[in-house]
Amino acid sequence: MQKNVKAYTVRQLAKLAGVSVRTLHHYDHIGLLKPSMRTDAGYRLYKEKDLLRLQQILFFKELDFPLSEIQDILDDPQFDQTRALASHRKILLERVVRLTRLLSTIDKTILKLEGKMPLTDAELYEGFTPEQVERYQREVNEKYDPKLVAESNRRVRNMSKEQWNAVKNEGQRVTLLLASLADKKPNDAQVQQVIAQHHAHIEQFFPCSAEIYRGLAQMYTDHPEFRAFYDKVRPGLADFMRPAMEYYSDHTLSK
Repeated sequence: MQKNVKAYTVRQLAKLAGVSVRTLHHYDHIGLLKPSMRTDAGYRLYKEKDLLRLQQILFFKELDFPLSEIQDILDDPQFDQTRALASHRKILLERVVRLTRLLSTIDKTILKLEGKMPLTDAELYEGFTPEQVERYQREVNEKYDPKLVAESNRRVRNMSKEQWNAVKNEGQRVTLLLASLADKKPNDAQVQQVIAQHHAHIEQFFPCSAEIYRGLAQMYTDHPEFRAFYDKVRPGLADFMRPAMEYYSDHTLSK
């Protein structure tokens, strides 16, 4: 309360506390909050102790206490305002935690209904065994810059299911295109156009420099499961993609 203000009128207090004038009149009538003073004309004037009592009333109301019970509590000679505030704080913090969880549930439900639910591990590694997933994660963490791995994980986790499916479909489209061109030379203009699409696809996951793209090309042939994945699409596809990717790294990305 401002030092130069001795008391508040009912309208001033209503505005300050965010309640209606009618509410304060009602509290006065039932004896829950009587003003400390009245003017000669009978107008209510509220002093600091009244403001503190109103604060307690509003706290108890927030906790769903009925007005009659609030009055009994506040009028009890054993009532301790400091202890009451500490109790209010504890209860309200518990409520904040509960409401935060509810808000999170609501947000997730909205995202699910809109088809934007963040990906789960099961969806991210669909088709892989748990043992494969564990090994891939370990190998990635050992071989690549942790910042790059974190950025890739961040981008993927922020994709909606719809976006993730679109990315997967794009990757499959590019792979099939490359398979259809595997009889051509790696530096063929048409091959390099599709390799550019492949590089753009990779960059949806992380920034892919010439050095990183060359390393990825090497992994396609050296890692048995990556080789098996591409050779399943077309025998020899991994061996075709590596020089094509290396050529793109040297002649496009390195410029």
